[in-house]
Amino acid sequence: MAMGEWEALQARTLADEEPEVSAQGPRPVKRRLEDRVAVITGGNGGLGLAMAEAFAKEGAHLVLAARSAESLARAAHLLREHGVETLAVPTDVGDAEQVQNLIERAEREFGQVDVLVNNAGVSGPTAPLHEISLAEWEQTLSVDLTSAFLCAKCALPGMIARGRGNILNVASIFGKRAYPFRTPYAAAKWAMIGLTQSLAHEVGRYGIRVNAICPGPIAGERIERVWQERSRHRGIPLDAIRDKMVRMSALRRIPDSAEFVELALFLVSDASRGMTGQALNLSAGMEMR
Repeated sequence: MAMGEWEALQARTLADEEPEVSAQGPRPVKRRLEDRVAVITGGNGGLGLAMAEAFAKEGAHLVLAARSAESLARAAHLLREHGVETLAVPTDVGDAEQVQNLIERAEREFGQVDVLVNNAGVSGPTAPLHEISLAEWEQTLSVDLTSAFLCAKCALPGMIARGRGNILNVASIFGKRAYPFRTPYAAAKWAMIGLTQSLAHEVGRYGIRVNAICPGPIAGERIERVWQERSRHRGIPLDAIRDKMVRMSALRRIPDSAEFVELALFLVSDASRGMTGQALNLSAGMEMR
């Protein structure tokens, strides 16, 4: 290529990369979730609230659900202070009638549900299986698995009617591997991946995508509580448990909530429009299947 041709190509490339400018100034960049309505369960704190804040910055209207009305009100107030349209609906996501009310209120307030994030979860007991009560087993599966079934069941008719929608399930790398002494939690997360992939096949024909994030430990208060309980039950120093988890990861570190949120944004936005039925690990290489 002659020098003149090369310089002309560079000039055209640079021009293509420059933001479009009108008489009124630079054209605003469209946000990734502009005017989409996102329902987030477990949206009163932790990763749920972190996702809500990130989705709001990308233009979403928010519907938050959690059992605690007090913490839910605080989360909604925080988001409204930033000018975000937010509906807070206290909900036991293991209760069919309450979930139906959640989706109906979201559709009345905003007209539709574009994104459903099944994030509600509990850690469940840390104990050998034979020491776990039926009540503990049922409570863990109700929150960690049945809630996703109920929320999807109620949100899908509207999504199918509109010919589009996006469901994101929060599973775990322990839905892909053994997790001794945390059997109810592991069973629920294995099933969540099965739910994700089976449902993706069912509803793909309607333009609805279903994916899952499978995090390992994510730095924060929740994983610290889990490790403290494991330390107490197994009689192992807390620092030893932390060190073991770090050594199990290929990158020798624990991912943080910002990394989780960015992956969630990718999966609920059009950037991942060709992806469905995926269960993506976020574990710094602790799990690679």
